[in-house]
Amino acid sequence: MIVFVIVHRVPTILLLTLLGLIYLAWIEVRAEPFEWTVKLWWCLLVALFNLPAYIVMRFALAVQRQRR
Repeated sequence: MIVFVIVHRVPTILLLTLLGLIYLAWIEVRAEPFEWTVKLWWCLLVALFNLPAYIVMRFALAVQRQRR
């Protein structure tokens, strides 16, 4: 994402992929009993770090769900 800010160009397919990942992150966290700021934090983390952050979010939610 930082590279796109520097060069001022974003390929359409990569933008759509990023939006899709943010949407999937929102679907995952919206049913969780978090405050809205935590939900926003997860979505922004996915927006910044893309796929690695999405994988970490899925893992963290799975661990939390298993503990409940």
